Amino acid sequence: MAFKLLKHKKYRVALISFVSVILFILVLAFFVNLYWEPILSKKLKSAVSAGTDSLYTINFSSAEVHVLQGKIIIYNIDLKPDTNVYNQRKKMHLAPNNLVNLHVKRLILSQIHPFKFYFKHILDIGTITLNGPDVHASYQLNHTKDTAAADNRTAWQKISKSLRSIHVGDIFLSDIHFKYDDYSGNKLVFSELKEMNVQANDLLIDSLTQTDRSRLLYCKDIIIDLNNYKGKTPNGLYNYTVKRLKLSTRQSQLNIDGLTLEPVNDFFNKSEKDRYSLKLDSIQLNNFDFLTYHKYRTINASALIISRGSFDLFNNPNKINTNNNKITSFPNVAIRALNTDIKLDTLIARHIDISYNEHNKKSDKTGTITFNHTSGKFLNITTNKAALQTNNMATAQVSSYFMNRGKLDASFTFNLTDKDAAYSYKGTVGPMNLSLVNPATIPLAMVKITSGKLKKFDFDFKANSKVSKGKVTVLYNDLKVNILKADTANQKLKNKLIATLFANVFILKHNNPDNEGEIPRSFNIIYKRPVNSPFFRTIWQSLLTGIKPAVGYDEKTQQATTARMAQSELNKQNRKIKKAIRKEKRAERKLKRELKKEEKKNNEVNE
Repeated sequence: MAFKLLKHKKYRVALISFVSVILFILVLAFFVNLYWEPILSKKLKSAVSAGTDSLYTINFSSAEVHVLQGKIIIYNIDLKPDTNVYNQRKKMHLAPNNLVNLHVKRLILSQIHPFKFYFKHILDIGTITLNGPDVHASYQLNHTKDTAAADNRTAWQKISKSLRSIHVGDIFLSDIHFKYDDYSGNKLVFSELKEMNVQANDLLIDSLTQTDRSRLLYCKDIIIDLNNYKGKTPNGLYNYTVKRLKLSTRQSQLNIDGLTLEPVNDFFNKSEKDRYSLKLDSIQLNNFDFLTYHKYRTINASALIISRGSFDLFNNPNKINTNNNKITSFPNVAIRALNTDIKLDTLIARHIDISYNEHNKKSDKTGTITFNHTSGKFLNITTNKAALQTNNMATAQVSSYFMNRGKLDASFTFNLTDKDAAYSYKGTVGPMNLSLVNPATIPLAMVKITSGKLKKFDFDFKANSKVSKGKVTVLYNDLKVNILKADTANQKLKNKLIATLFANVFILKHNNPDNEGEIPRSFNIIYKRPVNSPFFRTIWQSLLTGIKPAVGYDEKTQQATTARMAQSELNKQNRKIKKAIRKEKRAERKLKRELKKEEKKNNEVNE
């Protein structure tokens, strides 16, 4: 049938015309491809140079222009900073804080119109895809705010001579290999990221968007997705892992899933410091100003929300006791020590288990204090000078379960600018069985609580890094204890019968109030902090200083009881001595009787 149609002249002419047009288009496309590469190279280099004020240069090995497909493929792209230009700007205090080296094996630009680009100077691209880019970035704090540069034109103003506008629908960077050098601290910090993907949407540079603050780097949204990130802290003592990190600049939100921070296995062999471990299921940072952080390492956000996890603090049993001041463990001092501009309006913690573990060399046991299902709200966490002038107080409202039983509600205030780290705290612990505190009292105080019911524990302190002053009231019933001592032969603790008897009969007040209807005993406390006492231990010792007299074991009673026990022990020793003397005298009398019998017997034999 087809051959019959070709016999007709009009069909042959139509076919020849169609084939000729196709061949013409293909030949034209072929020559356009050959002609376009040097034009593209010139335009691209000009745009990069103009857009960065000659700070960066770009080169590539080859390019393919597929006119019919609306696609350009560029191979072996290298974007590099000009070190001479950078050093000149650094001397003029105009150098950027961030520098980037980029190598891409293949860049694909799809859905483009090269003639529109060439004749109308409008670069309109549907999709840009970079496969496996290798990025090496470095950060050095050259300035802390935008400087009044000699050329303060916008990006559009810089490219407007060669391009009227640039628009890209989507930009995809997949499987990025990212190296990062941070020179901002006292020590160079290296980071390396893998399994990272970046997507940018609706990049537009024109006369209207040049001042659009809703866009970051002229994009409506930039999404960074990082998986399975591992690293080590600069001191080499901790390993950390992040299961997933996701940042959206449009939502101004940073989300982290599965954060773990743990000491290395041989921690105690390398350091005399205390250690800690942290595990968090979820971290969310809202209204995070990523651009300011990227440029100046300034953290500005409305809220940080951490949900479900644990924080464990371990007192190192091998550390050498020194008089080094542990003031940096105080929260208000620790915030200042970050040496970073931070402005965080609110920190919200939800369902965090906190434990404090301390080793007692006398008992050779480790005691544990826990605060389970801890939730709280912390306000005004900042080091920003302007913010501190407005409000220099950070506050916290915390609720938890002490030893997983007693409901704890507490409030804290921290003076963020006071040189002595002034702070205050007050709260209450609800009803619980006091024997639940034995995991702490047995190893640390060598005291086992055999019975007792806590009805309420109130505390209110004003303190700083030198002294704590406050009031403690403990309401309880039927308190009884066993006093323990170390049994080194069997590596366990055993009961001290006499000490236990003295404690329960002569020392302890078994109830507060002593009788129903009476006014409860309360105690005003002044606790002078040893310089080597960290924050958590200072709070614990301050409360303990009030608990001891509340149960009848104040310093005066301890001294009297010690003297009484010493006298009892002396009387016991005297009784042993007298008994030994009596025994020795009986033995002496017995020996004399036996000698007399023997003498009498010998006399009878002689007679």
